[in-house]
Amino acid sequence: MSAKIRVAIIAASLKYVGGQSVQADLLLRNWKCDAEVEAKLIPIDPPFPAALAWVEKIPGLRTIIREPLYLLEVWRGLKDADIAHIFSAAYWSFLIAPVPAWLVARLRGKKVLIHYHSGEARDHLQRFASARSVMNKVDTVVVPSNYLADVFREFDLPTEVVANVIDLEQFAFRERRQLRPHLVCTRGFHAYYCIDVVVRAFAEVRKVYPKAQLDLIGKGELEGEIHQLVQDLHLEGVNFAGVASRQEIGACYDRADIFINASRLDNMPVSVMEAFAAGTPVVTTSPECMPYLVEHEKTGLLSPVGDPDALAGNVIRLLRQSDLATRIARNAHLASEAYRWEDVRKRWLQVYSKLLQRPEV
Repeated sequence: MSAKIRVAIIAASLKYVGGQSVQADLLLRNWKCDAEVEAKLIPIDPPFPAALAWVEKIPGLRTIIREPLYLLEVWRGLKDADIAHIFSAAYWSFLIAPVPAWLVARLRGKKVLIHYHSGEARDHLQRFASARSVMNKVDTVVVPSNYLADVFREFDLPTEVVANVIDLEQFAFRERRQLRPHLVCTRGFHAYYCIDVVVRAFAEVRKVYPKAQLDLIGKGELEGEIHQLVQDLHLEGVNFAGVASRQEIGACYDRADIFINASRLDNMPVSVMEAFAAGTPVVTTSPECMPYLVEHEKTGLLSPVGDPDALAGNVIRLLRQSDLATRIARNAHLASEAYRWEDVRKRWLQVYSKLLQRPEV
């Protein structure tokens, strides 16, 4: 057995920036040159050969054609690995990427860890008996939040909890003595993130603060609808900034004075953790998971899901109560230290060592 624990991380590459791809990249970068772990990426989205490059533009077809390429990459990549660390979302994506990787890992005789991230876990596990069956058969299921651990417990599925990691070097804490009405939202334009509620809340803020600004950082299938909503509301001050790279994301938080989020479904949103690290006070709706991360009036302000007026009210409250905003930002920044690599690394080493029945290092 190798002196180092050899881990193959099976996840999306940064070709499409998303929560899982960013987390996988952070793990890979932090494990680099580590004394205990040797990690490598097996992408679920391997590039096509030049002759098939045109397939990339056709969503359904590219999935079908990419699958055998992906399976070949998994087979080859697991040859020298001790652990298959498989990132997972819900529903059909679970069947397309994690399940085949698990089957190949079993054929290879490797230990298998499913790293499950979806806030849709309860519905997924209720509707897909196959998901429950696979989760029962893998060696370990890891989730990034106590919320997901509680959901899995409802189905008698044990989990290990290892928090998401954030790169604290990307975010410089800035204490905002007097908040400006400059808001930022770094969520994608997807239905469950409810960017429309963010925009409607911002419209209410503009009635009180006519010079307020809102930076929307991200892309997604609903972007056109959000552009249309801004036009319909005759709303100024909205900046569609596109996707921010790893090198740029810290500046997005630093430019703003309030982070706003309106998700109706979530898990452990890294965007909120990043706002904590940057000192950008958090105003967010409260889907079931959120109180596990944000404590109302201590590390952020919570409001009911789908209520733009309540969301706007909390923004205005922070703008009017600078002491509250300062206290929240300081508390949140302290909370963000739990997501630093030093602490997360220890938990991963415990999980990996337990899988291989090695003494913890």
